[in-house]
Amino acid sequence: MKSFARYWQWIPALWLVLASPCALTSASGGDKTDSKVAFQTSDRCLACHNGLTTPSGKDVSIGFDWRSSIMANSARDPYWQASVRREDIEHPESSAKLEDGCADCHMPIARYQAKLQGRLGEVFAHLPFDNDPKKNATAEDGVSCSVCHQIGKEKLGTRESFNGGFVVEAPQSKNDHPEYGPFVIDNGRAHIMQTSTGGFRPTEADHIHDSALCATCHTLYTTSLSSGGKEIGTFPEQMPYLEWLHSDYPRRLSCQGCHMPEVQGDAPIAAVLGVLRQGVRQHTFVGANFFVLKVLNRYRADLSVTAMPVELNAEADRTIEFLQSQAARVTIRKVDVVASQLSVDVFVENLTGHKLPTAFPSRRAWLHLVVRDANGRTVFESGALNPDGSIQGNANDADPFRFEPHYREIKSSDEVQIYEPILKDEKGKVTTGLALGVGYLKDNRLLPAGFQKQTADKDIAVVGDAADDPNFTDAGDLIRYSVPLGDAQGPFHIDVELWYQPIGFRWVHNLISFQAEETRRLIGYYESMSSETAIVLAKASASR
Repeated sequence: MKSFARYWQWIPALWLVLASPCALTSASGGDKTDSKVAFQTSDRCLACHNGLTTPSGKDVSIGFDWRSSIMANSARDPYWQASVRREDIEHPESSAKLEDGCADCHMPIARYQAKLQGRLGEVFAHLPFDNDPKKNATAEDGVSCSVCHQIGKEKLGTRESFNGGFVVEAPQSKNDHPEYGPFVIDNGRAHIMQTSTGGFRPTEADHIHDSALCATCHTLYTTSLSSGGKEIGTFPEQMPYLEWLHSDYPRRLSCQGCHMPEVQGDAPIAAVLGVLRQGVRQHTFVGANFFVLKVLNRYRADLSVTAMPVELNAEADRTIEFLQSQAARVTIRKVDVVASQLSVDVFVENLTGHKLPTAFPSRRAWLHLVVRDANGRTVFESGALNPDGSIQGNANDADPFRFEPHYREIKSSDEVQIYEPILKDEKGKVTTGLALGVGYLKDNRLLPAGFQKQTADKDIAVVGDAADDPNFTDAGDLIRYSVPLGDAQGPFHIDVELWYQPIGFRWVHNLISFQAEETRRLIGYYESMSSETAIVLAKASASR
């Protein structure tokens, strides 16, 4: 009787697997008997990979964790949709190619199928999602389970694999699609998955641990366009993998090691006849974009979000906790008061395995420093966040054609140290247009340990005065604040914070001139949530 009860608990999950409609598509147009590359949407995975708890009671459900992540919502991301629309409007003659280049990693199933059929991937042909759920299911599913778990090791780590150039191997037969994972699965359990999913077989493979797998979509080169759609080069838009390679981290920690937290102790990976395993990783994909997670939750009806509010809240909280505990450290190294002048040396360290911030160039971090006198009166302040999401004193937020340089010393409250990339167009002007970008006017994003700026490839180079600043290295950035005290009386109290914002003020407000539903909607979201656009990563205090 005890043995019977053990198996009875799996019947509901087995019934869900067998009763669920099989959302299976193939590169040849949806023929389920075709043995070419095929994908399944995530609903085929949830029945067996949810309801997972450790012996201590921790919920490690893969499906629930995934569906609230940025990965699952990559195609619903309203900032991405608005940015693609901007590029379409700005470069109408190149819109088909631009959408293909944007769909490669945000709508990977739909784009991969189109590619194998000799077509370009589309974005707005699939939007809005609720118009035709059946037609748009693969696009809406974002970075789905059967994308990452079907990527083979071919070309991994090469330039050809970047920009969504991953390779999904055609199965040897119509009912044998390998889905790669970190564990050996016995034939009995593998057969359950294979028969219930239309031929997807769990297959152990070492390359699932490889950072190069993540690099296929997290290393992006944008085609630079001139007037009339003329291609004039390539622009290194997102380079976290190459930054990681140039650091000490390949010997220390993989992408998965940080962004897929390992479950402590034993954990199951399946609810159907699952067994406890060591080394299970959660599929939360904690990263850096807490703001979009909050937007997805607040405007879930507009964006066809399927994750539950409690799940998105938890994911946003996990992301913020991850950033505040593992991203950076700030220390005050020295405070001197001489006559009516106060000097403060602030040291900022990057604790991540790539530049901070990295990836999409709308991201920025900056220092907010306040000096108060003995009565608590503010004597000096640099880098305060305004209610609309802009930074006080930042030239770029005030004027789209100017920007703050990298500072070695700050002497005025209208100067602010911002760690950011500033793009340039072919005329050398500041731009937030990705297809207009030909390079950087500034890139002083904080460097990871081991990153030698003197030997860095041009695609990940430090650009601007930081390149020659001896106090800006892989160890961190040392900056001095020289504060005139006037007649203020001490002791003086100094507070310094490192702030972080996934989508900078200028990157949103430059969309205003591009009139479209997606751009207007994003601007409205941003303005309604401007107080939630940024967080403090690290802080320090001192008195003198």
